[in-house]
Amino acid sequence: MRRRQPGSTPVPFSPAAARAHRAGLGLTPEQVAEGMAAHGVRLLPGHVIGWESGEIRPSEEEFIALSRALWCPPAQLMGARPATLRDFRVARELGVEQAARRIGISVPAYEKVETTGKWTGDAEQSYALAHALGLGLRALLHVTNRQEELDARLRRCVDGRWQAQLKVIARLVPVPDEVLSATLAALQNEYRVPMHWGASTPVAEQPPAEPLAERFWKLLSGHRTDIPV
Repeated sequence: MRRRQPGSTPVPFSPAAARAHRAGLGLTPEQVAEGMAAHGVRLLPGHVIGWESGEIRPSEEEFIALSRALWCPPAQLMGARPATLRDFRVARELGVEQAARRIGISVPAYEKVETTGKWTGDAEQSYALAHALGLGLRALLHVTNRQEELDARLRRCVDGRWQAQLKVIARLVPVPDEVLSATLAALQNEYRVPMHWGASTPVAEQPPAEPLAERFWKLLSGHRTDIPV
C-alpha cells in the first residue's frame, strides 16, 4: 500500500464516515476502488479497507477521489468542520495550483499562506480567497489569523476617526466600501463615549452589552454582501 509522504500533514479523515457512506451505497471496496479510478486515482481495494480501519490515511488527491466515488461532499468524510485553509481548500475539491489560480497569486505564495497561516493579501485578493474556498467573513478572519488585528482596528474606529481605518479593515473584511462605511459609522456612534462641555475626560456610562467585534458582525450582517458573515 502507498503511504503518505514523510513530513506531509494528513487530510482530516473519519474512517467511520467512509465506512458509513460506502455501506449506505451498498458498495464493496473493489467497487469504490473502481469508482476512484474513474476520477484518475488508481489503487487497490486494500487501500479502501486500510482507510476504513484507520491503518492508513488518504492523500489529498485520494481523499477527493474517494469523496467523488462515494458521492458525498469531502467535508462529510473529514469527521469535523474544516478548520484551516487547507481543510477548506480540500473541501472544495481544489488542488494548490487551482486555488492559487482562482485567488490570483503564485503557487509558492499560496503554499506559504497554508504553511504559516499568515495572509497579507489586499481587499481584492481576500475577496477572491473567500470565494475560492467558500469562506464566510468570520471564517476568513479565523483561518488567516487576523481577528486580533480587526479587534485593534475596530477599537481605533471607536476612539478616533473610522474613516482612517476603512482601507485597512477592507483588506480584512472584503465587502463594498459603502457597506463597510455604514457599518463602521454605526459602530462608532453606538460605542462613542460622550464628553461634557469643559470636561477633560469622557463621562462614565453603562458599558456596551456585547463585545465590540460581536456588535460589528451583527451590524454588518444587516447589510447585503456577496460573502456571508
